[in-house]
Amino acid sequence: MAVSRITAVLGPTNTGKTHYAIERMLSYRTGVIGLPLRLLAREVYDRIVAVRGPSVVALVTGEERIVPPRAAYWVCTVEAMPEGMGCDFLAIDEVQLCADPERGHVFTDRLLHARGLHETLFLGAETIRGAIAAMVPEAQFMRRERMSELTYSGSKKISRMPARSAIVGFSVENVYAIAELLRRTKGGAAVVMGALSPRTRNAQVEMYQNGDVDYLVATDAIGMGLNLDINHVAFSALTKFDGRRMRHLQPEELGQIAGRAGRYKDNGTFGVTGEAQPLDEGVAQAICEHRFQPVKKLQWRNSDLQFGSIKRLIATLETRTEDPWLTRVRESDDLAALKALSQDHEVAARATDGPSVKLLWDVCRVPDFRGISRGEHAGLLTQIYNDLHQLGHVSANWFALQVKRIDRTDGDIDTLSKRLAYIRTWTYVAQRKGWLQDESHWREATRAVEDRLSDALHGALTQRFVDRRTAILLRRLKQKESLLADVNDKGEVTVEGEFVGRLEGFRFRMDKAGSPDEAKTLRQASVQALVPQFHLLADRFYNAPDPEIDFTEQGGLMWGDQAVGKLVAGPDPFKPGITAFVDEEAGEDVATKVQRRLQHFIDRKIAAGFEPLLALRNDETLTGAAKGFAFRMAEGFGIIPRGDVADEVKALDQDARGALRKHGVRFGQFTVFMPLLLKPAPTRLRLVLWSLSKDLGEFPESPPPGLVTVPADKDAVAGYYAMAGYRAAGERAIRIDMLERLADMLRDKDSRGGFEANPDMLSITGMTLEQFSDLMQGLGYKAEKGEREKVKAVATDAVAAPAATDAAPGEVPSDPPAEIQTPTDAVPEEATLEAPDTGPEMEVFYTFTWGGRAARQRPQGDSRPRGKGKPKGKPKGGGNKPQTFQAKPKREKQIDPDNPFAAALAGFKKD
Repeated sequence: MAVSRITAVLGPTNTGKTHYAIERMLSYRTGVIGLPLRLLAREVYDRIVAVRGPSVVALVTGEERIVPPRAAYWVCTVEAMPEGMGCDFLAIDEVQLCADPERGHVFTDRLLHARGLHETLFLGAETIRGAIAAMVPEAQFMRRERMSELTYSGSKKISRMPARSAIVGFSVENVYAIAELLRRTKGGAAVVMGALSPRTRNAQVEMYQNGDVDYLVATDAIGMGLNLDINHVAFSALTKFDGRRMRHLQPEELGQIAGRAGRYKDNGTFGVTGEAQPLDEGVAQAICEHRFQPVKKLQWRNSDLQFGSIKRLIATLETRTEDPWLTRVRESDDLAALKALSQDHEVAARATDGPSVKLLWDVCRVPDFRGISRGEHAGLLTQIYNDLHQLGHVSANWFALQVKRIDRTDGDIDTLSKRLAYIRTWTYVAQRKGWLQDESHWREATRAVEDRLSDALHGALTQRFVDRRTAILLRRLKQKESLLADVNDKGEVTVEGEFVGRLEGFRFRMDKAGSPDEAKTLRQASVQALVPQFHLLADRFYNAPDPEIDFTEQGGLMWGDQAVGKLVAGPDPFKPGITAFVDEEAGEDVATKVQRRLQHFIDRKIAAGFEPLLALRNDETLTGAAKGFAFRMAEGFGIIPRGDVADEVKALDQDARGALRKHGVRFGQFTVFMPLLLKPAPTRLRLVLWSLSKDLGEFPESPPPGLVTVPADKDAVAGYYAMAGYRAAGERAIRIDMLERLADMLRDKDSRGGFEANPDMLSITGMTLEQFSDLMQGLGYKAEKGEREKVKAVATDAVAAPAATDAAPGEVPSDPPAEIQTPTDAVPEEATLEAPDTGPEMEVFYTFTWGGRAARQRPQGDSRPRGKGKPKGKPKGGGNKPQTFQAKPKREKQIDPDNPFAAALAGFKKD
């Protein structure tokens, strides 16, 4: 008997290795070929069937099994290759996958043990040469050269991508986003992913191959032998999630995918696009020249398994190797499932002999197509194993229910993809010999469900990612020598280098056109650039930090200097709605994304600016009058004129007041407010929210920050000054916190007998005496103006000189005189300085008295300060005669028990 010939056919992509293996297999009576992907297996199966007919060709994968009675040629995935058939010819494709962390141990096992009776071929990259030479020393080597050249073309925008290009992504989300962008810019794209069924994949590829679309968006599945008419391959990313972590792709992985460009003798190019950084020059050169690091280690797992017990099986699976070329594979999904099921008491009780343990291992090898958690997958396997062990087959009723649940073709792409993943599980189970009573029926039934779902998914992919109207429009534009549109970083939109308009935020402002037809053509061409720009801009905006976004005092929402939306009244004053400024051409997805980002911004802004007020409103520990008052505070955005809530304040007991004060509520004489909300930022936001709640057409602006008083506008909207943190009094409005300080100063003044303003009063208000007089009149006081001879300050020390000051009117000197003499004081003659007799220097002064009658029930808006002392007594003297007041001992006055400050006043007296 002739010795079997073993040959390793190595070389880069597009060398015809797979075609060579098929020819060699067909030259024998029987043969088996193992391929890395179900999709590739289906492609090779179809090619052989076209030559020899379906009656002699079998297809065996995890989820598909077509085995005619006279099958001579078996096309399989590597995992599904039948063992011990004694075929004349055997081939393993992409044998360099022996180094793959997930599936490498399967390829290594085939490399070490799978042989044809007459000929064995190992097909793969040159990087595996050293490992094959070491592990299979009898192997001969054949190198095949690439039929065409491969060159690196750098980075290209997707909008500039040439026709017959494949753009590669490494996640479903990325693939869909690119396909969506191509739909808008190029009329559509076909989608190819490893998770697609062969039927869906073939339908998508057919669209690309027959020219319905000029672009293909794919995962790295296209790197494994799928032969398509691709001129250019563009990587949208250079990293991928390998099931455990994000990692950079190795040069040999990039080369495998890039090699799909340029089939047969047509040269190809590769590059990057999107956010992918340009390739390092050395890496690009290595890909072009097919020079990669050789494989140093092969993934290995012991295949000589012992099924005496679960424990023994696990031990043999975890056996280590001393071979320097081999490394034990990390814990795979099937071993993890075995360990999980071994912890189940019922499973452990059943798996006590060799056949039952072997059955358990077969069940654990059911792949987790659904991508669910290990616990859920283990639960499914437990059900299958218990049925097989107890009934001898999987329960038909239970299996039928699982299939029926997913036999639906409604839903979007994600829903259909999930159902396809689920049916793959049941298709796999149906393909296991002896697991179901009516195997043929369930194999056909699960295949029919997969076909229906595949057709529905193809339709959904086509509907979403192929815009036939856009494709037709682009072809028409091409007939006019292709109008090229672009958008620069300033938002200027150009068509063939001519300015046509600007992009302002998410709205296109078109420049004037010469005619309606020209405008229509320019608009059509502009959309080519605008739509993808809208999506890219929306992505940038969605990820922009909050400091880049702001609101205007008219409720507008800005991103930098661009208007992107406005606030509108919502069901809750603290939850305003959003109207996004987005053109219809941008699409609903962009509008939704912009609106969602703006909503997040304003919600966070309100939560931060009104944190103490929202905490007060939401405090569940408050009850009764305190709870009601908390809601009143929220209704007033944290500021309420005291006259508006006189009765509510009076109804609050000391415990309720204490609870409110813990939240920062201050019960002032004129206003009940939260001092933290008087800062400029909350004030600016409060005015906007208040204006929205009042449905104002034009929002009043907040006063400039830092001013104690501002001019009072008599035509201002009612309630404006309170919301701005001020109280109007006369010609000016004073900040409410400073007004409360002034009220504290006025507390002990004789408002009936009369008093004058002291420097502290003028200082905290920042006013001149005349302005202060107007303010006091606005607060309900009478101001009587008079003149008197100006009194000069005299120091008690004979050598002291009068203090001079250059303070502005209404300001207090930094070092005021130690003592001020009134005209009634006796001034020692020896302490005076002689001056020319120019007549006495006169000064203006005001005497303030309360202007209204005291009343128990004050009318709303009454400005009279609350506190101790009712107006009493009469002004002494008359006319312009200066008054002199002395601090004589006073009789203790009784505190009015109805006074809301009774407790506080009692405390002051004790001090």
